[in-house]
Amino acid sequence: MTSETTHEVASPQGERPRVVLGVAGGIAAYKAAELLRRFTESGHDVTVVPTASALEFVGAPTWAALSGKPIATGVFENITEVPHVRIGQQADLVVVAPATANTLARAAHGLADDLLANVLLTARCPVVFAPAMHTEMWEHPATVDNVATLRRRGAIVVEPAEGRLTGKDTGKGRLPDPDEIFGLCVDVLARGTTAPDLGGRRVVVSAGGTREYLDPVRFLGNRSSGLQGYALARAAAARGAEVVLVAANVALPDPAGVKVVHVETTAQLRDEVVTAAGGADAVVMAAAPADFRPTSVSDAKIKKADDGSVPTIELAQNPDVLHEISHHRSRPDSVIVGFAAETGDATGSVLELAKAKLARKGCDLLVVNDVSGGAVFGSPDNEAVILAADGAAIDVPSGSKGALAHVIWDHVVARLPT
Repeated sequence: MTSETTHEVASPQGERPRVVLGVAGGIAAYKAAELLRRFTESGHDVTVVPTASALEFVGAPTWAALSGKPIATGVFENITEVPHVRIGQQADLVVVAPATANTLARAAHGLADDLLANVLLTARCPVVFAPAMHTEMWEHPATVDNVATLRRRGAIVVEPAEGRLTGKDTGKGRLPDPDEIFGLCVDVLARGTTAPDLGGRRVVVSAGGTREYLDPVRFLGNRSSGLQGYALARAAAARGAEVVLVAANVALPDPAGVKVVHVETTAQLRDEVVTAAGGADAVVMAAAPADFRPTSVSDAKIKKADDGSVPTIELAQNPDVLHEISHHRSRPDSVIVGFAAETGDATGSVLELAKAKLARKGCDLLVVNDVSGGAVFGSPDNEAVILAADGAAIDVPSGSKGALAHVIWDHVVARLPT
């Protein structure tokens, strides 16, 4: 997990946040033990509710030892405490990981045939499902409809990851990394709302810095770490959006529930962003595309000359991705957000240069970072000024990049058509 994610959140009453971890009967149940450990070590009060099938994969003693609580699986256990009602009523968050096709179907149809199903019916807090199943099951029309139903009701159903499944199978359906599920859940808890305001929305985020190769070894690049773009993608997923993240040369784990497309060059970034932006409600260009590229790339490593001479490198200008998607929108009501890393120079201050850039690019919002002295790059924190096309300027004080991501999405949501 990145340092952008908040590790502990207090409930409104100042108590430890009460999390219900539902575990369904899939082979990925063993990964839920790591998720449980993350919650308990960060100070959350966790009640584990495994299904009978889940206990075939990981036994009750494991859940009891990691949570510090006895494990209840039936609606008639401790009946005087009415667990089938109380557990859901008292929760600040319910997360089901893994969520099997069967669990999603039962939740979508409101069945109450075991303790976990009852908890899902009585919970009035945010509910997160982290699915894990074979690709064919995830793509079956019944599962697709069930997921759509749950999302329409306000649940957050994260997209499963792609990779190795049970046996020799590979494909989409793998449980996202437990650290990333934890980060998303903490983000949901921090917002303290059951309404995912980006539910049903499709957003595109770019992150990282592009590379323009000189030869097979060397390239022109920049210092962008991708942390802010990944924070934006993670925040959008926590708010219920379908997220496509176009990542340029980023060494970070894929955020849970986000489709990640990896690229290297500005041309590749441009192609993927333009394709993904078709039909998107919002595009946030947090990546740092290289402005220039060499006009030719050597097939072999460029060697030092014995006489001390150095090669001349001719550069050509790269396409301006932000300008293109702002001026040629596939949807006229989409919201486009750009980033400006400025230092100020003899021609103007940071804000003066940024305002000129906003007008030139044609985007709706421009997030301005003063990067004098290398500030912001690689740091878990950020501060910015958000400039709007209507003339507004919003100062965002120093804080985590995750916090800035939510401020940006707040302003995007305010501009989306209802």
